[in-house]
Amino acid sequence: MDGEIFDILWLSKQKIMNHATCELNSGTRRRALAFTLIELLVVIAIIALLAAMLLPALSMAKLAGQRIYCKNNLKQLAISFTSYNADYKGVFPPRNGTNRWPQYFYPYYKNLSILICPTDAPYQPKSGSDPNSNNIADFAPRTYMINGFNDYFYQELDSNSFPLFMNGVWSEGMPENKIFYPSDTIIFGEKLPTSSQYYMDLLELSGATGAGNDWTELNQVTHMDGSDYLFFDGGARSLRPYLDLGPPVNLWAITTMGRTNFATQTNS
Repeated sequence: MDGEIFDILWLSKQKIMNHATCELNSGTRRRALAFTLIELLVVIAIIALLAAMLLPALSMAKLAGQRIYCKNNLKQLAISFTSYNADYKGVFPPRNGTNRWPQYFYPYYKNLSILICPTDAPYQPKSGSDPNSNNIADFAPRTYMINGFNDYFYQELDSNSFPLFMNGVWSEGMPENKIFYPSDTIIFGEKLPTSSQYYMDLLELSGATGAGNDWTELNQVTHMDGSDYLFFDGGARSLRPYLDLGPPVNLWAITTMGRTNFATQTNS
């Protein structure tokens, strides 16, 4: 009888010890799987460091994408003006007080969104008004402005006719075959978001300093390190502010005299 009681007590003791050992091992495993506060802070610090390294790269990628989109818009405008000129015997639309270039080219591009650079879109770029409410393209938000060609018309027209051209009542447009430097002459550039100008005029003298629109209306830093431009040959290029528009020629000018007389100095 005493032996049986001893066996029972011994077995009970073993069960208790085994249970305690299991609990101890389980607690140890739980502690091994859990993060300490220091380990958690280290992980957070590493994630923050990686984010700080990646965000600038992501931002640069976004800007590069917007610039590609902007150049694509310009190339769509190149197709539009080329198609228009093919239909109208190689002559650009006349300068009017209504039916400006966005409306003239609209049947060829048909999507008003191409008038806005994505970098410019948050600033809600302005456009002008039009007495004809059907000219939806003329008063649509717009980033781009077209070459005003007025150095050419200033040279070709007399003193009575040139003001008619500038006031939008001259019936003739710019002849395509008079553009002698198509790969180095700009047709479209990016204006300031606050500007409603349609035409980039070298001779308008609208600024307080007597400067042309390339100094007063043109946005030379839409993309931080410069802006995008469309040339008459259909090429879209990025140019730095003033530097690439400056000496030895002004790339907006049509005439040989205008290209040298309106050459801009670098803004250094």
